[in-house]
Amino acid sequence: MERSTIVRVHDGLHARPATRFVKLAKSFEADIELVKAEKSVSAKSSVKLMLLGVKENEEVTVRATGADAIEAIEALIGYLENPLSGTNEERAAEPEPKPAEPAPRNERTVVAAPSIANGGLRGVPASEGFAIGPAFGFFPQEIKHENRLLAANEIPAEAIRLRQALATVQERMERSLGASNLAESDRGIIAALKDIANDDELIQAAADLVDGGIDAVSATIGATSKIAADFAAMDDPYLNARADDVNAVGRQICLALLGQDDANLESIPAGAILIADDIGAWDLARAPLKRIAGVICGHGGATSHVAIIARSHGIPSVLGLGQAVRELETVKTVALDGNSGAVFAEPDVSTAKRFHEEIAKAEAEKQSLKAFKDITPKRADGTIIVIAANLGSLEEIEAAQEAGAMGVGLFRTELLFMRHIHLPSEDLQAETYATLAKAFAPYPVIVRTLDIGGDKPISGIDFPVEENPFLGWRGIRMCLDRPDVFKPQLRALLRAAVHGNIKVMLPMVSGVDEVRATRLLIDECAAELKAEGTDHAPFDLGVMVETPAAVMVAPMLAKEVAFFSIGTNDLTQYIMAADRLNPTVAKLNDVTHPAVMTAIELTAKAAVDAGIMVGMCGEAAGRADLIPTFVNMGLTELSMSPSSIQRAKKCVLDLGSAG
Repeated sequence: MERSTIVRVHDGLHARPATRFVKLAKSFEADIELVKAEKSVSAKSSVKLMLLGVKENEEVTVRATGADAIEAIEALIGYLENPLSGTNEERAAEPEPKPAEPAPRNERTVVAAPSIANGGLRGVPASEGFAIGPAFGFFPQEIKHENRLLAANEIPAEAIRLRQALATVQERMERSLGASNLAESDRGIIAALKDIANDDELIQAAADLVDGGIDAVSATIGATSKIAADFAAMDDPYLNARADDVNAVGRQICLALLGQDDANLESIPAGAILIADDIGAWDLARAPLKRIAGVICGHGGATSHVAIIARSHGIPSVLGLGQAVRELETVKTVALDGNSGAVFAEPDVSTAKRFHEEIAKAEAEKQSLKAFKDITPKRADGTIIVIAANLGSLEEIEAAQEAGAMGVGLFRTELLFMRHIHLPSEDLQAETYATLAKAFAPYPVIVRTLDIGGDKPISGIDFPVEENPFLGWRGIRMCLDRPDVFKPQLRALLRAAVHGNIKVMLPMVSGVDEVRATRLLIDECAAELKAEGTDHAPFDLGVMVETPAAVMVAPMLAKEVAFFSIGTNDLTQYIMAADRLNPTVAKLNDVTHPAVMTAIELTAKAAVDAGIMVGMCGEAAGRADLIPTFVNMGLTELSMSPSSIQRAKKCVLDLGSAG
């Protein structure tokens, strides 16, 4: 029996969704295959499923043979069509760390770096920041093929030896997952490695080689190398980087076969720079990360699990140096720039001084501003000034929380649309917005509806060729013309509002008619959800003031909406009639120009007079030199990059003290 469907799993069957799919498939006795473009693989192998490269919104076929084939197909099709049907506990327990922005696939192949004599090496910048310190080389002995042919009577014992080694690795990884000091993001990475080590395809491939008379170590290396090569050849940058994970798992199995413990990082001194040819995520996740000042590695790229761990712990890192990393084996001191990918061995006095100054500067500012993380800034009259974060993806939540964000003043939904080859489903959007709301409750989360135009088109929407897309069919104009795109987003926002303080903001508004038309759609969506028996809640509706027209009719708009948020980036270019992407008129894009400041003041006055909230979500909101002026105009919310939040809180606090 077989049945086809469109995959609705977010980002497709990558590591964790593949694991959940396999777990479900294994609960049935039937032989089950997943078919994509005439290529079929076992549905009971997470490795094979990942190698199939199934992406969201692609068509696949589930094929099953056996007594419970009907039940199996129904369950697996149900998962592919509605992956959110699992329990919240299950999803929370199985995090899937992913990079915010996938790096190009070819970054794993690094051009030979210049020699140390030329002043430095250059690799892939994987985690920003500067570091300088004593070099700590981590070059474990390479495990080589035993190349031992087994006699027929030796094969059964060697097969048992392989099974015992696999069990040992599972036990070690399970023990690591139970460690109380393991960060949640690192726990997800180790869980993914554990799944690879337990994959039927890998185990069977190694077992078949042993049955053919190959020793277990050589069989393991052969099986994992083949699978790793398959991953390395894939186009998807995330799956491409899983080759390193497969090799890391193979190494652990070989060590267990040899009765050896791997070299570990327990002895690394505080402030040291870790240098390795190919450090595995398994090694780094279990290391004393607070002692590591920086990471330099011959393998890996910005999408590798090593890079993800380094970024999540704020460790400057440069990866992908290739064989040039071996030039660092004997050095005593090394410096690295995680912003540019530069590495300096035995840095001279001037280079060392520059690195120490950069590190001291960053640390001093970081420490001095930490005191303001949990501060609630107020004006002299006691009015709270909300300092919120501008975000574009769920991956940025942690950084905003660590900075002390009082909610989200701008969540850009276009990245959610641009990441996929098709329009994101209502369910995917609802889960994304709900996750935001829960993360920042009870603070508000302002979600901007889709702000897409011809300058940044997405799949599923055909944009006309426009000479100036910034003045064309974009933002609310496009959304009102495409209710098939707009309504699923509004329905998702209504559903997410149940979980927290969701507010919705319309971009590129020119008049009250656009607001009223949107309200009619919102009412229509709410009525549909009520009829379906789907939980939903109302939300405050506001507008992003970024067009001169919106400024001119601000008093009228203020009677129609719950809040204003001033988008200074676009407002400045529209007021000044100067393309902000055109370097020849860059000097005109100045938010402090009297014309722009007057527009901001007029908008603020209209909001204050109407008794509604007025905030700002453009880059100017984080400028310490302008914050006092904006607060005096009546703005009570400023939203910015997380890195500017603590400085902005300090600025408002100083303003209140002065008052």
